[in-house]
Amino acid sequence: MNLKDNLKDIIHIETLRSEVSKINIESYLVGGFVRDLIIGIKGKDIDIMTIGDPFDLVDNLSKLKGFSKVSFYKNYGTASIKCNDYDLEFVGARKESYSSESRNPIVTSGLFDDDMNRRDFTINAICISLNKDYGNIIDKFYGIEDIKNKIIRTCDEPIKTFSDDPLRMIRAIRFASQLDFDIEEKTFESIIQNAKRIEIISKERISNELNKIILSKKPSYGFKLLYSSGLLKIIFPEMNNLQGVEKVNKHSHKDNFYHTLEVLDNISQISNSLWLRWAAILHDIAKPQTKKYSEKVGWTFHGHEDLGSKLVPKIFKRLRLPLDEKMKYVSKLVKLHLRPISLVKDHITDSAIRRLLYEAGDDIDDLMKLCRADITTKNPEKAKRYLKNFDVVEKKMKTVEESDKVKNFQPPISGQEIIDIFAIKPSKMIGELKNEIKNQILDGKIKNDKEEALELLIRLGKSRGLKTINLKQ
Repeated sequence: MNLKDNLKDIIHIETLRSEVSKINIESYLVGGFVRDLIIGIKGKDIDIMTIGDPFDLVDNLSKLKGFSKVSFYKNYGTASIKCNDYDLEFVGARKESYSSESRNPIVTSGLFDDDMNRRDFTINAICISLNKDYGNIIDKFYGIEDIKNKIIRTCDEPIKTFSDDPLRMIRAIRFASQLDFDIEEKTFESIIQNAKRIEIISKERISNELNKIILSKKPSYGFKLLYSSGLLKIIFPEMNNLQGVEKVNKHSHKDNFYHTLEVLDNISQISNSLWLRWAAILHDIAKPQTKKYSEKVGWTFHGHEDLGSKLVPKIFKRLRLPLDEKMKYVSKLVKLHLRPISLVKDHITDSAIRRLLYEAGDDIDDLMKLCRADITTKNPEKAKRYLKNFDVVEKKMKTVEESDKVKNFQPPISGQEIIDIFAIKPSKMIGELKNEIKNQILDGKIKNDKEEALELLIRLGKSRGLKTINLKQ
């Protein structure tokens, strides 16, 4: 296998080789970049292993045209540099040893074999020489054969690999999900046996891998592996608890775990947004807590959207996901995901449409994507009918928004203006007056303009015994 021609198109390979030769430091391309190159994927993150510290090599490169943004991490024996759109990461060969209580290894300088022996999977342990034998492929663990057979396999005995660093269990599943590979049987059995050890890994590291699974082309595959390995119930018990079907008499409900995975895959076909995919994962997360059985109607999950929205911050906090606008976005979509279809079930009023547009704001398009993805019925007539209903809702939303401009609606009178008009101090009443103006606009009782809002405000103030002092129109 000759990869030299592919390398010419990717980085300043000749410049890099020239500097390697000048310093006479043994160097190799290694890891995911080489794996992807063999698969046919041109990656942007390039790992280079050197036998000895890489600092002189990187320092020399930093002085050459095309190389920039240098960082040295001498305590870790690593350095990085940018080359056009590529990120080159240099690391000195090292040897690692682990204790049973921690995933953080004891690291010492090592030789080529030491560095190869510490690697996780065969597909990530393939090297391309940058030395006199440039282009020579070193494949100690037969990773190329595993790439051809689409297999994830550990370099060392899997039970030792996962016991040393339990995060590798989720990494195995992440690679399987990203590459659409199978996990070799002995390797997967070892994940099942070692699943409990994932508890020593930080939530941040776990979530980083989980997000990569979520961003894969068909994330349901990764979640099915997480579930069947026993890892999901440890790292994400709320999702694990969605699995299962309960039957009473002739009534049973759908398996909400597999339904959620269908919704997630549906979203993944139309959007690469990580947070929209998280909304798909969490849209039914409260169904286990809200499940009730009635002889008349069968199984119900009333209020699961409201409770689910409240659970989002708790889940994000535990998984160390960002507690910012991204979390609020996911929580909002979970809360609103039943609203569009309920508008069709009821008579669609302009008021209901205005309120949905107001609450969803700029995220209304993503909400509708989630709603459409939520249609997982295997009955083609039902699916067609639901999609047609959403077409009706979207058409109505467009008409109402063009007329009333409520998607990013802000009350036409501010709290400070109310204080000035009535010459009163800040109080709870200010919020009540603003809320009443907002509701009457959304209900269509007054137009969304300043003049009508002021007229209403004066009437509302008068009913509360307030006098108009400073009215500026």
